[in-house]
Amino acid sequence: MSIQIQKAASPDYKRIYHDIIIKKYPDKKDKCQLLLEKQDLSALDIIKLNSLIFGKTNREFNQRYKSYSRSAIREILKYQAENNLNNTQLAHHFKLSRNTVTKWKRLLLG
Repeated sequence: MSIQIQKAASPDYKRIYHDIIIKKYPDKKDKCQLLLEKQDLSALDIIKLNSLIFGKTNREFNQRYKSYSRSAIREILKYQAENNLNNTQLAHHFKLSRNTVTKWKRLLLG
């Protein structure tokens, strides 16, 4: 599958979040402007935008439906290495299960 096809298949999160901010949360436009100006949004950028706009009220509901791409997983594991975090600390920071972090490390690093 080529990169061009993959990009066409993924939602345009930039436009989605821009429309949400304009229509429902115009007061939060300044907070989100820096992320929305990026060329491509990573999975972590999308999570950050979601928390900036909606806050932490619906975290339990959204936690159930999270999925991560390989690039997002690599970015999370890179964050762990750069900040010298253990699996428990990383899991707490990103609201993940320790078992999930261990599984990712086993699949991608070992």
